[in-house]
Parts: sequence; C-alpha cells; structure tokens
Amino acid sequence: MINNLINFFGASSKFHLIKIFIIFGLAGSLSLFISDPLLELVSIEKFISNKIFYWIIRLILIFPIYQLVLIVLALVFGELNYFKKFFTKFINYFKIS
Repeated sequence: MINNLINFFGASSKFHLIKIFIIFGLAGSLSLFISDPLLELVSIEKFISNKIFYWIIRLILIFPIYQLVLIVLALVFGELNYFKKFFTKFINYFKIS
C-alpha cells in the first residue's frame, strides 16, 4: 500500500512521501486560516449579506491562496521542484490563449 502511494505521488522514499503529505496538509490549513482575515480586510460582509454567497466567494478565494501557500511551504521545506508542477498546472488552467 505504501509503495503504491510512493509511486502515485512520485516520491523517492517513505520520508519524502510524509514530507509531501505534511506540506499539502499545512498548505490547506493555512489557506483556510488566511482567507478569513483577507475577507475581513476587504469588508466583504458589508456588501454581501447572504451567507451562501459569502462562502462561495471564500471558496473561490481559497484556491489561489492555496497555490501561493503551497509554493511558499515547498520552498521552506526544500521541495520547490516537486511542487512546481502543481503550480504550473494551476496557472495553465486559468491561462487565456
């Protein structure tokens, strides 16, 4: 089972796989943590009174924050080359040709 995960994620060892999971987990948690103060900074609640629209905007905001936090954490953990492909895939998804 672990060897399948190592192959799926393209990790070089069990330690590398654990490091990848830690970076993904921290990036997700930090992006959620950062999105709320950003929305308060913009004072979005003054413009949107419906909680459903607030959460839709927050979810839309989380995606780019997640990518940036993922790159920063990958840099801190020394895994920038590994996570570059996720960032470029995200950028290419929104690229307008």
